[in-house]
This record gives sequence, C-alpha cells and structure tokens, in this order.
Amino acid sequence: MAEDTETRPASAGAEEREEGEIADDGDGSAAAAAGRVSAHPLENAWTFWFDNPQGKSRAVAWGSTIHPIHTFSTVEDFWSLYNNIHHPSKLNVGADFHCFKDKIEPKWEDPICANGGKWTISCGKGKSDTFWLHTLLALIGEQFDFGDEICGAVVSVRKNQERVAIWTKNAANETAQISIRKQWKEFLDYKDSIGFVVHEDAKRSDKGAKNRYTV
Repeated sequence: MAEDTETRPASAGAEEREEGEIADDGDGSAAAAAGRVSAHPLENAWTFWFDNPQGKSRAVAWGSTIHPIHTFSTVEDFWSLYNNIHHPSKLNVGADFHCFKDKIEPKWEDPICANGGKWTISCGKGKSDTFWLHTLLALIGEQFDFGDEICGAVVSVRKNQERVAIWTKNAANETAQISIRKQWKEFLDYKDSIGFVVHEDAKRSDKGAKNRYTV
C-alpha cells in the first residue's frame, strides 16, 4: 500500500530509558508530558463504532444498535486500539465495524452523511482483514486527494461474504467520487469493479439501490 509508513508508531526497538531518568513529582505529570511529546497526532480524530449483530434480531429502530467504542487522535492510540480488538475475520456474522471521523455518526440520518453514498468492495469469508487495515491506514493517513469528502469506512461480516465500504459526503460530486474510487483500488491493489450507491436511493428502496457509478 502506498505511503502508509507515516501512520505507523515509532519502532519498538528504540532505546529504553533507564529507571528514574524522567523525574516525576509523584502524580505522573512528567511521564504524561513525555508521552505527549512523543505522540504523533493525526490530522483528524476518528471514532470506532460497533453494530451489535445480536441486537439486529430484535424489532428495534435501524441504527439503534450502533455504539461508539473509542475515539483516537494519534498514531499511537490507533495502533494500541487496533492491536487489541477483534479483526473482521473474527467478528460474528451480522456485525458491522465502523471507523468514522469524530462527530460524524455512521448513519444515513447524520447531516454530513445524508447527501452522500458509499463505495463497496466484496471478498470471501475471512479475507477482509488486510483490506480493512489498508483502508484504515489510507483514511487516517490522509492519503486521498479528496479526503475532506470522506466520512469514514465500515467492514460488514455476512454469512457468505465480507464487505468493506467507504462513505462519502456528497454523491453529486462525481469528480471526488471517481478519484476516491481510483485511489482506493490502487491502495488495496483491488482488480474487480466496485459500485457506488447513494444513501438516499437506498433509503427509498426496500430492495436496495442500484449502483450510480460502477467502475
């Protein structure tokens, strides 16, 4: 994947400090200050959300089973969280795991998402882990030329396949949509065609919407 090295934390093999090298007044402030200096901030803060598959079996309103997990704003926070959560291949069937810019909810009704849509790729069972990680690194590393048009991404685990999708803000901005699609496929080295679905079209149709762009 192109240029993802900037989003990786400092090498774990760096020289360790000797015990007592950092003076501390007992409240941990010196250690906290050192942590702030060494952290690598991201351009945007991001929030992981989880949609509980167990809740989907009950008669509840769509979106009510989606809950925020954690918000991160540094490279170190991302890897600390990513390395301690289940990857898509380990999630239960029916689960959806989202990573969206902070303050944007992964729902059609969110004002920032309302006029947008999503690009989706599909893969076999247990195959989405690499696609998901490389998509996350491209997002938080701001590798898309039209990154401001992106709301976030979601990985969905279903019975016969797994899907990764990127949600965008403005479905009518064809230039941005095509650019995002092109770069995403390059980052993932994905050769198959992918389609774009407008959220508003999907809401109006019980059977789902047709692809507006398929490339």
